Amino acid sequence: MKDPENTLIMDMTHGRVVIEMLANVAPNHVARIKELARKGFYDGIVFHRVIDGFMAQTGDPTGTGMGGSGQKLKAEFNATPHERGIVSMARSSDPNSGDSQFFIVFGDATFLDRQYTAWGRVIEGMENVDKIKRGEPVKNPDKINTLRVAADPA
Repeated sequence: MKDPENTLIMDMTHGRVVIEMLANVAPNHVARIKELARKGFYDGIVFHRVIDGFMAQTGDPTGTGMGGSGQKLKAEFNATPHERGIVSMARSSDPNSGDSQFFIVFGDATFLDRQYTAWGRVIEGMENVDKIKRGEPVKNPDKINTLRVAADPA
């Protein structure tokens, strides 16, 4: 692990996923995700929207896709390609509406490039992301058990 302060450990239904946060391209998003993780915001939250071959979305405490933390973030669009394992911020049609919801890309989604804020990449455990149940909405959805910054005590 290169930098524990910029690494997330996500323990979920199917096992552990390790995410390297891209603070160099999305510093404000990374700071907010770390802040929410340190508060335990993501613990117990489900993957509410999972589209086979595309992405798995989480981060809504209501589990409906309509909720968030209540703090919108200004977009930090960047050149990181939306390819397998990239973690990016979900948003509405307003580019500056990202809040707490994010998604993990299953495959090539480069049509999202420079339109969504990529802020991380899965560096371990992508096989566990692949096992997340699909659906819109997902019946009996998989969830994040805990999400924490690797530098913090377990």
